[in-house]
Formats: sequence, C-alpha cells, structure tokens
Amino acid sequence: MDLFSTGLDENQNLLPKDGTVFYYGHMMPLQEANFYLENLLETIDWKNDEAVIFGKLIITKRKVAWYGDTTFNYTYSKRTKQALIWTPELLALKTLVEEKTGETYNSCLLNLYHTGTEGMGWHSDAEKNLKKNGAIASVSFGAERKFTFKHKDSKETVSQNLCHGSLLVMKEETQTHWQHRLPPTTRITTPRVNLTFRTIEIL
Repeated sequence: MDLFSTGLDENQNLLPKDGTVFYYGHMMPLQEANFYLENLLETIDWKNDEAVIFGKLIITKRKVAWYGDTTFNYTYSKRTKQALIWTPELLALKTLVEEKTGETYNSCLLNLYHTGTEGMGWHSDAEKNLKKNGAIASVSFGAERKFTFKHKDSKETVSQNLCHGSLLVMKEETQTHWQHRLPPTTRITTPRVNLTFRTIEIL
C-alpha cells in the first residue's frame, strides 16, 4: 500500500495501525520558510555524520547538528554527540512546533541533505535515551522529498511527500512497529534541511 496525500487533514492518521503520524503540511508562509532555510544553512554548526557499521567507521556526505536545552549527550549508530545550545531561530521554531502539536521537546537533531542523492535508510528512532512513545516532530525546509514508512511485520508501506516549510509528527507506538526512510533520488538537485524535535530523558 503506497498512500499519497491529495486532500490534507492534519487530524487524519497516515498510518493504518500500530502508530500515529499526522502531517500538517505548510505551517508558515513561503517567505518565512525561505528565511529559515537560508538561516539554517548559514548559521547551524553542520558536521558530516558518523556511524559505526559492522565495526567500521562510516562518514556520510549528509551533515548533521544536535541542539538542546542543555549540553546533554545523544548516542545513535554507536556515536555520541553533545548538544549545542539553541540558536534564536531554532528556539522560535521549537515554540511554533510545540504550539502546533501540543507537545513539548527539549532537543533537535538536524539533517542537511545537499541533493536528492543523499538519503536515509530504513530505521526507527528508538534510542534508549529517547522518551518512549514520545512525539517526534519533523520540520522540512527546501527540496520536497518523499518520506516512507514500512511496518516491521506486515511490510506494508505508507508514503508522504514533505514540502518546504511543512510539519510531520510521529508519536505513540510508531517507532515500535514502523521503520521510516528518506529514499534517494537523482531528480532532486537542491538541498533539504530537516529538523526533528524530540525529548531526551536523562538516564
């Protein structure tokens, strides 16, 4: 099953079972979205991402950054990052997302995909220091990209195109039962910046 949104209902669950995903579409005017894209590209402390896969250190073309309320650590793919303190623009976006979703967040992992050839493979956001069943709010700026979910047992898929200045929220049991990915494509030649606001619990 491959579903693409034609009419937008931000209260409609995109998933057929075992989780909750809401797509809010555009959450700000185009001019404001353009401002944030330019600001994030220029002011965020971007670094190439690192992961340890089968004991080998992999450095990706995709760049990442990690910000939060405090300088707490976040570990994924066997690499640990220390959070930077919010920029004014990230704080403004966090406030906007919290108002939209009715949730609270204390950190944000940012990804910079330079072109469509950079993507993300199947995974779930289920690191041990993430709040279990907590909401993860994904904000997209720049190139419109396809985002796909796959159920871990039934293998059915659900896809949504994420547009410039849009918001998608994953919550409840989504990470337990579903994986998601950003498939690469040669058609996209412009950058995409993605912000995933989340809640880290200090263990």
